[in-house]
Amino acid sequence: MSQHSTAQGQDIVVLGPQQPGSQRILTPEALRFLTELVQRFGGPRAELMSQRQQRQAQIDAGAMPGFLAETAAIRQSDWQILGIPADLQDRRVEITGPVERKMVINALNADVKVFMADFEDSLAPAWDKVIAGQVNLADAVRGEIDFVHPETGKAYTLRDDPAVLICRVRGLHLDERHLAMAGTAVPGALVDFALYFYHNYEVLLSKGSGPYFYIPKLQSHQEARWWAQVFAFTEQRFKLPAGTIKVTCLIETLPAVFEMDEILYELRNNIVGLNCGRWDYIFSYIKTLRNYPDRVLPDRQAVTMDKPFLNAYSRLLIKTCHRRGALAMGGMAAFIPSKDPETQALVLQKVQKDKELEARNGHDGTWIAHPGLADTAMAVMDRFIGSTPNQLSETRSDDAPITAEQLLEPCDGQATEQGMRANIRIAVQYMEAWIGGNGCVPIYGLMEDAATAEISRASIWQWIRHGTVLDNGQLVTKALFEQMLVQELETVRGELGAERFDAGRFAEAAELFRSLTCAEQLTDFLTLPGYQILIEPSLKENQA
Repeated sequence: MSQHSTAQGQDIVVLGPQQPGSQRILTPEALRFLTELVQRFGGPRAELMSQRQQRQAQIDAGAMPGFLAETAAIRQSDWQILGIPADLQDRRVEITGPVERKMVINALNADVKVFMADFEDSLAPAWDKVIAGQVNLADAVRGEIDFVHPETGKAYTLRDDPAVLICRVRGLHLDERHLAMAGTAVPGALVDFALYFYHNYEVLLSKGSGPYFYIPKLQSHQEARWWAQVFAFTEQRFKLPAGTIKVTCLIETLPAVFEMDEILYELRNNIVGLNCGRWDYIFSYIKTLRNYPDRVLPDRQAVTMDKPFLNAYSRLLIKTCHRRGALAMGGMAAFIPSKDPETQALVLQKVQKDKELEARNGHDGTWIAHPGLADTAMAVMDRFIGSTPNQLSETRSDDAPITAEQLLEPCDGQATEQGMRANIRIAVQYMEAWIGGNGCVPIYGLMEDAATAEISRASIWQWIRHGTVLDNGQLVTKALFEQMLVQELETVRGELGAERFDAGRFAEAAELFRSLTCAEQLTDFLTLPGYQILIEPSLKENQA
């Protein structure tokens, strides 16, 4: 256990065990910067989390979310963001993935414009992964990253002209329990931000790029203001011009979709765009409207971007961003290429259709989860965007105003036995991987992250809560879910094989899944109880 003293007498205590790279990343200077951030912004962050709970209680009691009367002047007045750096003007295809070493190299080498290196939903933030991720990104920024596969001996090196790197930090709700101040865990978002910024900003700026970030799961413009203050403090502390740090915010919560203008305004010095984080947005729709029986969603597989409430969200994001000079990024194609020619043709057809819808709406870029989809996505975006870097000229100014009613519109579709069983199989496999330290998991031809498991468990919770009847006439109850959970665990055991299943942590994952789905109250994020399971070994190791 080590600690870093500050002028105010508070210490950051390192509770996590020593890792390869700890001395390089957790330097006294980096910890001093992190300490300053926590001292200034830790308390206000806790207040923001309390405000989330208060707002949800109001919605639970009948106050539906909507556009804010008190910020109407911001929405109605003309203003623009500060600007977009040259290397972020063209983001027509972005690849995402966790900050694991081989993944970082492959993603930066892919035929894409940007790699979003993820400390959030596709990384299970075990202590060794958090430290190694910072090492990997620091090496990548310096062009010094390489990797040799321990089994095959295959060597991976970085190409001369890699994709632009953007770091996605953890959401405001997640703590980093391996670092503490005054006995309180440090916000994970500040850990990821501070360490990546501190170790890399000078090298990035010297290369004509900069410290670029993705911010997830904002729920209000007050939270955007908090980030703006973090960035302003950091720029002043390191004597950098205002607006040096650049950020893209994911609009992946239902409350945030009503505050997009305000989020852009609060972050106007630093922001370059918004992103449709559509999987988490569907989860947030369920979570936010959990008390409303007329807003129950059907099978997850039926909730696609052509549904009215999701299409309205996409079009409003584009119109809002382009009016303010900001980029409007589209969502994820989570497909994994298949070796079977027929399956592969179907995969590419689905990706093409999805990207055409986004590009036609006016999105400036889109996401993929696998390098093998880059050419297909790039061809679609090239066809619509052409030789210009983006579609900022597509203002959608002739669109009819998008109303709160459209954004909250119930979704047609059926809840099915097949869909419920698929939810169970996918969620339990994802949770088993996550508590074992893997947050980016290929399941049934898709690269899944936490958002899929969140939708899966929240959907079933919602069906139980509101007495949904499946297509076969069965009423969804806790008993039915528990019966299906036992049956689908056996299915997964058969698919994976007894050896893999029995050596895994499926019993723990199933219990986590059961406790979340059968709870009286909907848990905000499965990663909160999951994190306690994930980090238990490392905290015990350090105590020993």
